[in-house]
Amino acid sequence: MPNNDIVAGFDDEKDDSLKIKLEKIDEAPRCLMLTLTGYIDTYNSNFFQKRVQKAIEGGFVRLIFHCSGLNYVSSTGIGSFTTFLKAVKPQGGNLVLLEVQPKVYEVFQLLGFSQFFNIRDSLADSVLFFNSDQTQDKPSLFPKVVSCPICYKKLKAVKPGRFRCSECKSILAIDEGGQVLLG
Repeated sequence: MPNNDIVAGFDDEKDDSLKIKLEKIDEAPRCLMLTLTGYIDTYNSNFFQKRVQKAIEGGFVRLIFHCSGLNYVSSTGIGSFTTFLKAVKPQGGNLVLLEVQPKVYEVFQLLGFSQFFNIRDSLADSVLFFNSDQTQDKPSLFPKVVSCPICYKKLKAVKPGRFRCSECKSILAIDEGGQVLLG
C-alpha cells in the first residue's frame, strides 16, 4: 500500500538520504511501523521530523521505527526520536525502536538515551508491548537471547544482571527491559 494511502500527503516531500516506508499494524490500535533506510543526521532530520509529525497528526500515536536499514543516527537524529516520544505520550502513545543495528544502538547508549526508548528485537515483541498495559510492570522478558555488543555472539540470559560474554569475555549488564549494556 502506498504511503499516501496510509497518511495523506506523506510522500509529498522526498529525501534520497532517508527512505521511509509505512505499514499499518492492525494488531495494535493506532499503530504504524515506519521502516527507515539510510541515515539521519543534521541535514535531513527536519525532513524526518516533518514526515513523522504528519503520521502523528494522522492519528498514529503508537510508532514502531524499524531500524534494521538505518546505518547512522547523529545526536540530532536521536533528538528527533525524543521529540516524537514527547508528542505521542500525552495522547496515550509510545514508540518502539525495532532491530536497531549495534553501531546505531551505541550512539543511543553513549548519549544516555538507550534507557528512554523501548528497543525490541521483533515485531511480535513490539506489538505485545503496545497491547500490554504500559503503566503496569512489564511481563518478564527472560529467558532472552541477546547479542554481545562487542563480538555479536548470541547469548542466553536467564535473568537481568551482570555476566561475562563467553566469546570475547566482555562484562555485560542486562537490565529489566532486556537491554544489553557494557559493564
